[in-house]
Amino acid sequence: MAAALFAGALTAPAQAQDFGLEELRAGVFYHSAYGGFLPTGPNWDLTRLEDVKFAALFASPDIAAFEWIGSPRAEIGATLSLAGRENLVHANLNWQIPVFDTPLYLELGFGAAVTDGALTGATRPARNFGCSFNFYEAAGIGAHVSDNVTLTLRYEHMSNLEICQPNDGLSNLGLMIGFKF
Repeated sequence: MAAALFAGALTAPAQAQDFGLEELRAGVFYHSAYGGFLPTGPNWDLTRLEDVKFAALFASPDIAAFEWIGSPRAEIGATLSLAGRENLVHANLNWQIPVFDTPLYLELGFGAAVTDGALTGATRPARNFGCSFNFYEAAGIGAHVSDNVTLTLRYEHMSNLEICQPNDGLSNLGLMIGFKF
């Protein structure tokens, strides 16, 4: 369904803008690339390049509250495992911060995600999430390759922040290409 949405929006940019759609992205991700929340240590595992990710980013609403928090864009997306591992669907706010007067940008996202992964009883390399509903965080660095194309290296993390037990969480790393309208 995400692929059909992606293809349809590319063929009808004017219709996509009617819904406030600003950018569609697709990419490939390493599944469970890091064994924690903040990727600061040696716990990297880049052996499972097996996920595809699709995301749609919408224009920031013209509302004072959104302007007050930095005019984030709404984002919906999905990370799908092609190897039968955990999938996730997320909705979040996405902040894109320009890096001075360059085509580069930093990106931060925060929201919620739902997974079809095991709640308990899974054996490694599968994860035990404790509950299906989780928090979603993302960070990235990207570049405006042209007026209509972006390229973003993105790290995403999903966990329940110890609300449920267990809380293995999931951290993926990947590269996405975006098409802006």
